[in-house]
Amino acid sequence: MATIRLHIIPNAKIDKVVGEHGDAIKIKLRAPAVEGKANIALRRFLAEKLSIPQCAIVLEHGAKSRDKVIRIDGLSEVGVRGALLGTS
Repeated sequence: MATIRLHIIPNAKIDKVVGEHGDAIKIKLRAPAVEGKANIALRRFLAEKLSIPQCAIVLEHGAKSRDKVIRIDGLSEVGVRGALLGTS
């Protein structure tokens, strides 16, 4: 189980991992930050990038914040960071 900090930038032109923001991973999403649309888009984006089902991704903290903490079941923190940042 991995617990990862993310910094989200909504209303971007494309969905992509930008890099790091302190100890968080910075991700740009096309979805607006209204009515939970960015959170839904984030789960979909992470599931696609990590090749896991969306139900394995749980938003622990930050539902209404750009700074989020997510839990990903079945993967290690090192594996998730490597897959998203391209360091593995």
